[in-house]
Formats: sequence, structure tokens, C-alpha cells
Amino acid sequence: MLEDVKVLLNRFIDDLEDSKSKELFAALPQGKMLRSKLILQISPTKEAVFLAAVVEMIHAASLLHDDVIDEANTRRGVDSINAVYGNKNAIMFGDILYSKAFFELTSLPSPIPRIVSQAVTKLSLGELLDVELGKSFNPDRDAYLDMIYKKTASLIEASAKSAAVLAGKDEKRYGYYGKKLGVAFQIVDDILDITADEKSLGKPALHDFKEGKTTLPYIYLYESLDDEGKKRVEKLHGRNLTNSDKEWLLEMFQKSGALERSKDFAAKTAYEGLEVLDKKDEKLRAILSALIDRRY
Repeated sequence: MLEDVKVLLNRFIDDLEDSKSKELFAALPQGKMLRSKLILQISPTKEAVFLAAVVEMIHAASLLHDDVIDEANTRRGVDSINAVYGNKNAIMFGDILYSKAFFELTSLPSPIPRIVSQAVTKLSLGELLDVELGKSFNPDRDAYLDMIYKKTASLIEASAKSAAVLAGKDEKRYGYYGKKLGVAFQIVDDILDITADEKSLGKPALHDFKEGKTTLPYIYLYESLDDEGKKRVEKLHGRNLTNSDKEWLLEMFQKSGALERSKDFAAKTAYEGLEVLDKKDEKLRAILSALIDRRY
């Protein structure tokens, strides 16, 4: 059914009758379609394919804007849209995808349009919070968790909740699962920024810290250091890292156990989401297990 989602996405773009939009859409790097997999697993229906295509457009739009904000040159290992076509095209195409998604969203039954639109508001607030937190090193774990919930998990939560509505299932229970999945997904992403190789990751290692992001592993690392170490971390935040800086950070991560603590937190969060599922939901359990164990 994922292929059906891709076909529908192309139809949505064709509906625009705009050659530039087709060109930009064709150049978008392909993702894992986690949100679509989740939606289709909860509700394997024709309406769910439609919902998944709408959510994929929203997700793509958010990434286009995110790459402009972060001044990212790559996305998933290939040149980003803003790097190839410029920031203006990336921003406007993101706006086009958002607008088209909201237009199509109105075709879905209540309360799905409200659920998804609220999530997009949270997503945008999360992006704004991410920018604010990036101005200096942020040791506040709660602020980080609030930001990743809004920026990443809220749309995954809405995807699961909306799919449950379509399937006549308990939307609160599935929404809770989606929220925990989304938070765990982002924490694993933040760990991989430190541990994965550049080829698998699609961007240089430790890139997030250079871009001014303070993620959970850095917060745990900071908590473990003495005053001198804390000052060094603060000084390195948001700067181009030398090989010596990278070696020091990686050594400190190894000594402090910050990465292991982050993995444990991600796993704990994920399994909190599993607790609300029926034991029969083996494929949803598999999605969470694969997320925790992934290497890129």
C-alpha cells in the first residue's frame, strides 16, 4: 500500500499543473515513510492511503523549511532542495505542499482535519522553539523533550490518532503510542548524529551540535562533567569543530555513559507506548523495535 501512497502523492502534484512544482517534487530525497507505515498498519484502508499521502506532504513541507532554517546542504545523503534550487524555491515549495495538504485534508472525515491541523501548529511551534534553544547551550532536559514532542512527535501522534479514527479504534490509545514512538524516534536520531558514519547518516557526524542543537546525549554528557568540562562544551556549541574537538567529545561520550543513558531513555519511552497496545498488534510492536535498533 506504500506504493499507492506514492502514486497518490504524484497525482496531488500533477493536480497543481505546475512544471516547477513537479521538478522540485521529483528532486525531494526519499524517506522511510514512517508515518505512512504507521497509518496503514493501524487502518489498512483506501481512506488511510489518502490520509498517508496528505501527512507525507506535510512532513515534506516541514523538512523543506527545516533545511532552510538549518542552512543544510544535504538531506538523507543527497543535496537538499535549498542547496540546489535556493532558499526561496525551498520555502515556496514548502508552502505549496502545506497548502495542497490542507486542501486535501478537508476531504477526510471529522475530527481528522482538526487533529492534523493542530499537530502542524505544534510542529511549527516546535521549530520556533528549536531556533530559540539553539541560541546557546541548553542543559534543560524538559525544554528539549517539549521541543522534540512538538517538532517531531506531534505529527506522528496525529497520524496514529487519525488512522485510529478511520479504523474505529481507540484514538487516545493509538495517539499515545504515536507520541511515544515519535519522541523515541527523535532521540534515536539524535544519538545517531553522534555514532553513525557519515555515509549512513547522510551528513557529517556531530553535525547537530555544530548547528547549535543541544540534544539529549549532550545534556547527559554535560551533567556528567566537571566545571571545566562544562565550559568546554558550552564553548564548542554552535561552532565548527576541529578534529581535536570531535575526538574529545567522542571520548567524553564514551567515558560518561551519556549515549547509553540516552538509548535507555529512548527504549523506556518506546516501551511506554507499547504498554497501551494489544498483544495482537505485533506489527506496531515491530515498528517500535526496529526504531530502537536502527543504525541510520
